[in-house]
Amino acid sequence: MADAVGGGGDRGGGMRRLRVFFLPFFAKGHLIPMADLACRMAAARPETVEATMVVTPANAALIATTITRAAARGHTVGVLCYPFPDVGMESGVECLGVAAAHDAWRVYRAVDLSQPIHEALLLEHRPDVIVADVPFWWATDIAAELGVPRITFNPVGVFPQLAMNNLVTVRSEIIRGGNAAPAVSVPGMPGKEISIPPSELPNFLLRDDELSVSWDRIKASQLAGFGVVVNTFADLEQPYCHEFSRVDARRAYFVGPVSMPSNTTVHRGGDGNVDCLRWLSTKPSRSVVYICFGSWAYFSSRQVRELALGLEASNHPFLWVIRNEDSSGRWAPEGWEQRVAGRGMVVRGWAPQLAVLAHPSVGAFVTHCGWNSVLEAASAGVPVLTWPLVFEQFINERLITEVVAFGARVWDGGRRSVREGESETVPAEAIARAVAGFMERGGDGDKARARASELAEHARAAVGEGGSSWSDIHRLIDDLTEARAS
Repeated sequence: MADAVGGGGDRGGGMRRLRVFFLPFFAKGHLIPMADLACRMAAARPETVEATMVVTPANAALIATTITRAAARGHTVGVLCYPFPDVGMESGVECLGVAAAHDAWRVYRAVDLSQPIHEALLLEHRPDVIVADVPFWWATDIAAELGVPRITFNPVGVFPQLAMNNLVTVRSEIIRGGNAAPAVSVPGMPGKEISIPPSELPNFLLRDDELSVSWDRIKASQLAGFGVVVNTFADLEQPYCHEFSRVDARRAYFVGPVSMPSNTTVHRGGDGNVDCLRWLSTKPSRSVVYICFGSWAYFSSRQVRELALGLEASNHPFLWVIRNEDSSGRWAPEGWEQRVAGRGMVVRGWAPQLAVLAHPSVGAFVTHCGWNSVLEAASAGVPVLTWPLVFEQFINERLITEVVAFGARVWDGGRRSVREGESETVPAEAIARAVAGFMERGGDGDKARARASELAEHARAAVGEGGSSWSDIHRLIDDLTEARAS
């Protein structure tokens, strides 16, 4: 059934360690932070916690460096592998971002097929705690059968979670209005009013899909579970953390950032391009614009070319991470790579983002607003230019630009949408104007830079001894230890 790597056991003559199993969803943006959480818990109480990542073989390879490094420090973190369900994909393709865009549905099908595998594995190994990702709603029932706590791990912030929860209450009205309706005001949010056009709302709020079918079941299992762990820190999302604790979890633990920007994170999540770090070291402080849109969002070839021309016209140094899938064929205008040589660097595939953001040469981040990128930019003190693409990213953008105010939009001049094919192409002129204006000293980017710097200080304080996230990690372990004793 499964192969174990690493692991621990009893403390010599003392109480047995708390055996915590972690079950991540099949996406790098879930897998990597959950592995970081497992290592943080094991590091927080080395004599108390034995953490085990329960993953498929190819996904185990993506976190191997993280696990090996934790074990080398004497922390009890291991891996338990189970076979990826047969959904018709080639061997070794086991997560979003590795799977081709047209095969994404197969990854979601693998989630459904994982239920009996998880059930058999957990009943066989009988951990003391199950930390399961949001889609694995059945973990709550399995935990109840075992008589152990189920913790939900949510890899997105509380602001987008609350917004989606509240938008579900008016879903029927959103569907009636359709894509062309006026912007929807998000009901029940504390603080500033947030409104979003229907075209920028997650797909499940406008039509039936995998998530709309399972949403109620997922939320019910979360509320029935022991508690929820969120990769965020209180100073980034107040007063939303307080509201989340009140309405969306029996117990809430805000433990982020689970991995801080650092030059020691080069191989986190895979073999990143180390050459880009050497290249950054040749550039002046805060001069480089870093561009990355995550591991699985899709860009048309026309949009890729417009982005290339916009970066060229901005006259600023840039480091652009482009997916292999987006850089196949004629992706750049003729002669472009020669014209930007020296000033710009293109990385194809995976880049060591935390190490890049920690580099003193990076002065801004053009991002898709995936939650990990939002949190990593704030933690590094790097202001952002927002270019959301899918799911909750347009909601995250509101947190960045309207609430916390450490970034600005790349473009506001046309239709944007979470649905492929509905967005207008962002023109090169707008990209160049946004980048140049944001990077200019004395311009609009100054306030965002100052705010980002403040956030980085808050993030460091949160994870430092006695900080809010440090305290919540220890409170989580205390609560779980007490639950086992009772």
